[in-house]
Amino acid sequence: MTYLLHIETSTTNCSVSISKNGELIALKEEDKKGYSHSEKLHVFIVEVLKTVNISFEDLSGVAVGKGPGSYTGLRIGVAAAKGLCYGLDIPLIAINSLEILAQAYTPKQNELIIPMLDARRDEVYTAVFNEKKEYLKDTNALILKENSLTEFTQKNTVVVIGNAQEKCKKIVNDKAILYKDEIINPSAKWMSKISYDAFIQKQFEDIAYFEPFYLKEFYTTAKINH
Repeated sequence: MTYLLHIETSTTNCSVSISKNGELIALKEEDKKGYSHSEKLHVFIVEVLKTVNISFEDLSGVAVGKGPGSYTGLRIGVAAAKGLCYGLDIPLIAINSLEILAQAYTPKQNELIIPMLDARRDEVYTAVFNEKKEYLKDTNALILKENSLTEFTQKNTVVVIGNAQEKCKKIVNDKAILYKDEIINPSAKWMSKISYDAFIQKQFEDIAYFEPFYLKEFYTTAKINH
C-alpha cells in the first residue's frame, strides 16, 4: 500500500492531499490572498491524515510542488516536506507546479495547454504541454506581448489556465486562445497520479540539498529587458 502526502504552496492556495496507490483519498485546502501557509499547512497535514485514519508512519513518501511561484509559499511548503521526509526517513518527490496545474484540464485533440502563473509586471511563469500533457516547451519566465503565443496558435487551439489569465487577456490579442477561468491555482488534488508515477520510478530528490525552483535567473533577464 503506497500512501503519499502531497503539498502545494506555490501560490495563495495552501493545499494538502493524501493519495493511495495513485488515487486521491483526502484533500484540504484554502485559498486566501494574504497567504495562510505558515498558519495552516501543518494543521491541514494533520487533518488529512486523520480523515483517512492513517499516521505519519504509514506514509511512503512526500510530494511537493517545487515551483515556480511565490518565494515565501515555496519555502514553507518545501521546508515542511523536507522535514517530514528527514524525520520519517521516506523519499521526497518534487513536481513542477505548472505541470500540476496542467493536470486540471483534459485537452481535446490538437489542443495545447499553457499554464500561466503570475510573476510581476507583464511577466508570467509558463510552459507548454501537448494533448498528452507532455512538455512542448520547458518552464520559462515570459514577458507577455501581443504576439507571445503566435507560434502555438497558428496550428493549434491554445488553452490558457492559471492565475495570470487576466494579464494574458489584456496583453495577448489572439482569438485562438481559450481561457478557463475556473482553473486558477495549482492544487494538491491534481498531484496523485504524477507523484505516484514518480514514486514507482524512484524519481526522488536529495533531501539535504533540494531547493525550490524559483526561476531566479530569469528575474535578472526580465528586469533588463523590461
